[in-house]
Amino acid sequence: MHNEMKTSFLAKPENVIYARTIAVGFLLNLNLEMGVLNEIKTVISEAVTNAIVHGYGSDPSEWVHLNMKYDDEAIEMEVIDHGIGIEDVEKAKEPLYSTKVDEERAGLGFTIMEVFTDWLDVFSTPGMGTTVKMKKKYYVR
Repeated sequence: MHNEMKTSFLAKPENVIYARTIAVGFLLNLNLEMGVLNEIKTVISEAVTNAIVHGYGSDPSEWVHLNMKYDDEAIEMEVIDHGIGIEDVEKAKEPLYSTKVDEERAGLGFTIMEVFTDWLDVFSTPGMGTTVKMKKKYYVR
């Protein structure tokens, strides 16, 4: 079994819900456990929120891209923005680190993504954007 999907949406906070919904809808036929679906919704939310808030500085005229695919063993997720990029990816992945020090941001986005996935990689070029790639293994019940 194999399937893929690609979608794009404006960088508006309300579209985080859209991204979560489309991800779960895409995966429904896999008959995944609710816990796995909740973890996927969470990592999608974190990655999309990072793209909107950090990548684009909450500019609602920009676009976020969500690509997903699965095979018999794993689900791959990719969230892409063409925003400001991340100067130091390793620093950004540290727990509690945030560039938004004047706001109430926990700085746990990448940590949550790492905990709820089996593989996480972040590719970023300052001034050009960020791609967050995640993989989640699953077992059909």
